[in-house]
Amino acid sequence: MVLWIVLACFTAGVTALLIAPLMKASHLTVADGEDEAAVYRDQLREIDRDLGQGLIGAEDAGYARAEIGRRLLAVADAAAKVAPAGRAPARHRLATAFVILCLPVTGLCLYVTLGSPGLPSQPLEARLANPGNDMALLVAKAERHLAQNPNDGAGWDLLAPIYFRTMRLPDADQAYRNAIRLLGESPQRLAGFGETLVATNDGIVTEEARVAFERAVALDAGNMRARFYVALALEQAGRAAEARGAFEALARDSPPGAAWASLVNEHIAKNGGAPLATAAAPQMLGNPSAEDVAAAKDMSPADRSQMIKGMIDSLAAKLKDDPNNIEGWLRLVRSYQVMGDATKASEALQAGLKTFPADGEPGRRLLALAREIGIPVEGATQ
Repeated sequence: MVLWIVLACFTAGVTALLIAPLMKASHLTVADGEDEAAVYRDQLREIDRDLGQGLIGAEDAGYARAEIGRRLLAVADAAAKVAPAGRAPARHRLATAFVILCLPVTGLCLYVTLGSPGLPSQPLEARLANPGNDMALLVAKAERHLAQNPNDGAGWDLLAPIYFRTMRLPDADQAYRNAIRLLGESPQRLAGFGETLVATNDGIVTEEARVAFERAVALDAGNMRARFYVALALEQAGRAAEARGAFEALARDSPPGAAWASLVNEHIAKNGGAPLATAAAPQMLGNPSAEDVAAAKDMSPADRSQMIKGMIDSLAAKLKDDPNNIEGWLRLVRSYQVMGDATKASEALQAGLKTFPADGEPGRRLLALAREIGIPVEGATQ
């Protein structure tokens, strides 16, 4: 209610400022005419006094009265064309009415068109009590709860992955630290914490992140996400043979049709190995078939590289014809980066963001991948 009072006061003030000059002009015009008429009436009285005292003759007095009367009539005629005191001319009245009505009517029309006049206003307290499916309000409610109960580990555990998915990385970092401190280590918390550190550092697996991933693997050897980052840390440290062995072990242990199979095979190839087939893996857009993988084992490094390049070109052509495939764009960006072609990786990222803008979930996945594998994202969303 206070807001409406403040806005009404501002509207009244602006209206008064616009109307004041219109009203002032009419008062000055009428006042000037009355002053001139009063002067002529005083002159008529002076003529009567002079005539009574014999200072002028009757004939001269008649001439003088006639001249002053003529001027007085002219003033009266001009005054008749001017609005009476206290009223503005017709054109000013129209302008005044327009100013008075324009601002509130325009604002009301915009509110009815763009606002929600049928929705009753609710204070923040009521909205937080009934957030519905509004994720922003759900997060705000959880944050408010944690501000009052900072030792609620379950609350921090719930918020941490939400912060990460919405790229609130500093908040995700703190939430994961609090959850681990209060609830203890778990494979999921450690992997999430490590992934947050990787995203914060533009795809670099820092020492703290590597330790978190290794602890996650020690608690659960089947945590494929943590195992991938442990292998990636070896690759980034220049330990190609160990990295290749870790990626090959990850490929062998992956379930059939694993979504990360193509990415793992790309890193195996990058570290000098031949891609491994996963049992009964379905043929996906841009993925090698079992026959391709078998043939690659007997190829020279140059021939293997040429085969991979052909697969990447085929994937790029298919995405050009049918760009509405987020998994395909993710694989294409990764593939170009693994092959060492940073320019094409950046171009593929920008092309993918044209179909999947950065403000949507698929677009955020593209940006997260870019940060993970070291592709600059500055200007990618322009």
